[in-house]
Amino acid sequence: MEEKVKILIAEDSPTQALKLQEFLEKNDFDVIVAKNGKKAVDLIQKEKPLILISDVIMPEMSGYELCAWVRNTEEFKDMPIILLTSLSDPENIIKGLEAGADNFVTKPYSEKFLLARIHYIISNLKFRGISETEMGIEIYFSGKKHHITSSRMQILDLLFSAFENAVEKNKELQQTNKELQEALDTVKTLKGLVPICANCKKIRNDDGYWEQVESYVMNHTDAEFSHGICPDCMKKLYPEYYDKIYGEGKDKAKKE
Repeated sequence: MEEKVKILIAEDSPTQALKLQEFLEKNDFDVIVAKNGKKAVDLIQKEKPLILISDVIMPEMSGYELCAWVRNTEEFKDMPIILLTSLSDPENIIKGLEAGADNFVTKPYSEKFLLARIHYIISNLKFRGISETEMGIEIYFSGKKHHITSSRMQILDLLFSAFENAVEKNKELQQTNKELQEALDTVKTLKGLVPICANCKKIRNDDGYWEQVESYVMNHTDAEFSHGICPDCMKKLYPEYYDKIYGEGKDKAKKE
């Protein structure tokens, strides 16, 4: 029986950690969870996971600090690291490069997309650890100096994952816009000039026919009507009922 790939999740949110753990276990991975960076260090040394998935913002030790620890520890320096973050500033990618991360996924993430990244990592494990000439470079971004010592493969993986992540977010945005447009298309509104008869108050519709106000409004909006009769019309059309309904009220008010 083939041994399951062991993945360590470093996530300080119990809810998000459990959700991710259940998802990965359903996809046949062996999953362990650390509630912060320091706990993750202990579990890495004890359990020796194949892949680390870490949140960026955590108490005691951040995801960047955890990532840097992994890269500076000889036994684990080639471990693939996926950083999960709700941060969207491009500078975070630079910080990820500085720390030695090689995958970057923003929250909320698509489970399908994350799973694809994991499978990509597994399929390319044979290329990790191959000796590369690492040359430290300094880059300036947003007025700040950053020192990058990652290997070429790590840099390419991180930039590629960031690009894929951006494409995925763009697809989600397009789908959201499409759904919003479809919702707007179903909303009926009245706007512009509405031709109405000054005498009978009928409205001329789009076909040139005159129809009752309620009929026109119901055909052009989602409104519905319930019919009644106002006091003025009742007094004019049904004076006997008007006196009973409104006359008694006036008399009662005078007595009080």
